[in-house]
Amino acid sequence: MSSVCFGTKKQKLNNSYSNHVERPINGYPESVAIPDMCYFCFDVLYCQLHSMDPPQTPNFTNDAYPLFVTWKIGKEHRLRGCIGTFNAMHLHSGLREYAITSALKDSRFTPITREEVPRLTVSVSILQHFEEAEHYLDWKLGKHGIRIEFISERGSKRTATYLPQVATEQGWDQIQTIDSLLRKGGYKAAITADMRRSIKLTRYQSEEVSASYNEYVNQRC
Repeated sequence: MSSVCFGTKKQKLNNSYSNHVERPINGYPESVAIPDMCYFCFDVLYCQLHSMDPPQTPNFTNDAYPLFVTWKIGKEHRLRGCIGTFNAMHLHSGLREYAITSALKDSRFTPITREEVPRLTVSVSILQHFEEAEHYLDWKLGKHGIRIEFISERGSKRTATYLPQVATEQGWDQIQTIDSLLRKGGYKAAITADMRRSIKLTRYQSEEVSASYNEYVNQRC
């Protein structure tokens, strides 16, 4: 990570959030998710991997929302970690926590290393507008994220979620998305039409912002 402009100089890290000013419309910001949130996630990860003190509190809103942080790597944008929470968290502490959790503690992957950071892209997803669906197809591809609850073949309650962009990125239709999500949630038996109809589905929308490592470095320099 030697190409990062601030290197190990904490002062530049601590002053790096002074340029953004939210522009409210009718008392509300135009959007919740802004690029500074991605830059903050990179700062948090950098400090963690280099055993530095955490970056100072950022200037963007600290309202509480459910959120996810996603790390991808390389030109192919291969998933490297994605963890979040459906419990509303204040964004400063929530992004600080999940930037690290998704990078280092996603059980599907080995922890991200220092050497991988220059090839990373990070996305912050702010989740809003939760609605209980009438049935398992009561949602729209590309618009809604979905969270399902179901009973496994062993009788235990399981849950799983996909953010709105997952199905379209994979080229799935609704049935393929549901079936993949059931497998993600640990369902191993044959997936039947009756099984799909038994699902309890919650749909939601996501405001997403992304930044590559190069965009992060350019913003910080």
